[in-house]
Amino acid sequence: MSVPTLTLNGKRYAVLEATEYSRLRALANAAEDEFPPLPKPDEWGNYPAIEYARASLARKLIRQRRAAGLTQADLARRAGIRPETLNRIERGKVTPDIATVEKIVLAIEQAQAEADSGA
Repeated sequence: MSVPTLTLNGKRYAVLEATEYSRLRALANAAEDEFPPLPKPDEWGNYPAIEYARASLARKLIRQRRAAGLTQADLARRAGIRPETLNRIERGKVTPDIATVEKIVLAIEQAQAEADSGA
């Protein structure tokens, strides 16, 4: 599909029909629903730190796992952790220790390197 572009102030923009923009926006919103929700701030605008950190980490891991083309089971196997553990981390229910995060990150990086090399 060819999309017309235009350049304004040195930046390229894609021109989409409003219906296509709405469709893509709906897909993005649906994908956002698959992430653990970020906690709401209190009346002073402060967020609960632990819950926010868990949800933020979970969202980042999910994005990276998906970008690497891995399922939860694949990533858990590669990282040497239980699938249930990864599931709880990705739902923002637990705070993993540093060693577990390092295993997960290393497994994602290795999967991405394999994909990039065509292995």
